[in-house]
Amino acid sequence: MSSDTHGESYTPSGLKQPYHLVDPSPWPLVGALGGACTLFGIVIAAHFANYLPLTVGLVLVLFTMFMWWRDVLKESRTPGLHSAIVRLGLRYGMMMFIASEVMFFVAFFWAYFHFSLFPQHVLGAETPMWPPKGTLTFNPWDLPLLNTMILLLSGTTVTWAHHALLEGDRKGLITGLALTVVLGLSFTICQAIEYSHAPFHFNGGGIYSSVFFLATGFHGFHVIIGTCFLTVCLFRAINGSFTPARHFGFEAAAWYWHFVDVVWLFLFVCIYWLGHGVIAAE
Repeated sequence: MSSDTHGESYTPSGLKQPYHLVDPSPWPLVGALGGACTLFGIVIAAHFANYLPLTVGLVLVLFTMFMWWRDVLKESRTPGLHSAIVRLGLRYGMMMFIASEVMFFVAFFWAYFHFSLFPQHVLGAETPMWPPKGTLTFNPWDLPLLNTMILLLSGTTVTWAHHALLEGDRKGLITGLALTVVLGLSFTICQAIEYSHAPFHFNGGGIYSSVFFLATGFHGFHVIIGTCFLTVCLFRAINGSFTPARHFGFEAAAWYWHFVDVVWLFLFVCIYWLGHGVIAAE
């Protein structure tokens, strides 16, 4: 029996709620400071060629990612914390996160189609055309096609890993995840090679180059994030952290990777294939 500040007595119900209340953590604050420092560092590096603030910001962000993931993995191994309703909430949260990412890329596609369908709005010519006259574009059947095959193959390997996990095949899980990580790194390397041979540049290349690099560049950034996500899952799989019944961390990574695959298919069809003009000489 207890009493409150008004002198009224009450009896605790003794019922345990099924939700997981996280422990106080410094990482949201540290991560916010790291993000702010990174943004400030980008401005300083662009104007004064001083990369110290940017380096400090990136180190803080990476440190936050490591420590926060460490705490999340510790929580996932603590019995009773991730109840059925908590796992359902995690799934809803991941779905809403991917939905927000979809709208993020919708903005880029919206801008691209606005400029490509109505080029007179930005070009102001009597006979407008898209891509703008004189713009050399990539051959969609060269590196872009190779990157498309790489990502489609990575989608099959991560699905293979998922089915292997559900069937209790630990070797298949590890092999599938390892292949997916290698394919993700291969995509990033191929995209870096593509950018190094680009016939246009982000700075001073006009509206076409701006939309191209923003859309494909942010997708490449998401591929890097997804590769890191899957790498963490690979180490967890090696350590035996996943079971057929409890593996939401891997499932979330697989969802994210399939989202990245689908976005690239739209980029390849709309920007590389349908949007190509005069192809640059090899």
